Amino acid sequence: MLRIKFILSVYRSWTSVIRCCKTTSARKTKECAGTLWQFVGLLPLVGPPRHDSVETIRIILNRGVNIKMITGDQLAIAKETGRRLGMGTNMYPFASFLGQDKDASMVTLPMEELIEKADGITGVFPEHKYEIVKKLQEMKHICGMTGDGVNDAPALKKSDIGIVVAYVVDVIRSTLDIVFTEPSLSIIISAMLTNRSIFQMMKNYTIYAVSITICIVFEFMFIALIWKFEFSPSMVLIIAILNDETIITISNDRVKSSFLLDRWKLIEIFATRIMLGSYLALITVIFFWVIHDTSFFSDKFGVRSQKDRDNQMMGALYLQVSIASQTLIFVTRSRSWSYVERHGLLLVTIFIIA
Repeated sequence: MLRIKFILSVYRSWTSVIRCCKTTSARKTKECAGTLWQFVGLLPLVGPPRHDSVETIRIILNRGVNIKMITGDQLAIAKETGRRLGMGTNMYPFASFLGQDKDASMVTLPMEELIEKADGITGVFPEHKYEIVKKLQEMKHICGMTGDGVNDAPALKKSDIGIVVAYVVDVIRSTLDIVFTEPSLSIIISAMLTNRSIFQMMKNYTIYAVSITICIVFEFMFIALIWKFEFSPSMVLIIAILNDETIITISNDRVKSSFLLDRWKLIEIFATRIMLGSYLALITVIFFWVIHDTSFFSDKFGVRSQKDRDNQMMGALYLQVSIASQTLIFVTRSRSWSYVERHGLLLVTIFIIA
């Protein structure tokens, strides 16, 4: 009777080797001792990562997102995988966080700081993954996690954004935030860029809407208080409608997303809104003073004076307010010079109509 035995040996990274041995026995029973085992050969098995994994990780890291490997594999395997994927090799076994096998560099550091600085944590169980996500959230980090098995379900549910790919088991698919229909994780990049574009649109809307409100309220208030000039309510209504149309185009605008992670910097946004709104209000008040109390345009440009001509002054003031409020959108939507970034076609069309 011929017997064959396979012995699996796992080496560094994703490479495994099956050693094949054989023996013979006189009887066709398993209890028969038979002859000594003879080495026959090796069957190498390789399960490399996807071809786009290295590029995906590189882009995500460059975009300001920190990636950590949380795996049940051994430390040597995780470090080699992290080195080849460009994730770093500063990894620790989870047992070291529990006080076992701590080296000199880890003794004085708290568990939270070790988790935050580590590139990966090895030898973990499902409950350990949950605790790691919980610790990162307690340190005010926004955690997204990917996984493909039932053992990842607790941590995926605990994370702020649970992400799985197409081949995930159905038992956890319905409980997650994002389920990709393609097997590759490279689509995370598209999701991340789309999210940052939406965030930029919301930021542009907030700055523009509040700035234009401050501008209109203060400029008409000062003109009415100082010169007792009554602006036509119908023109105010037209300006408000045209401004609303401009705001709507922000949802379909071509925006430039932030390269790094962006947050709601409320103080900066609030200061920007006040500065832009106050500046436009001041310019409008100065413009009205020039046409109402001086002969600047008549002397410099030879045009007819608008003094004591309420209808002409109202028309000139309307053009000033309307054009200033419409051009403000090009300032609030740009992260650099407004004429450098390409604008959406709908936005330009609405601006021309207004």
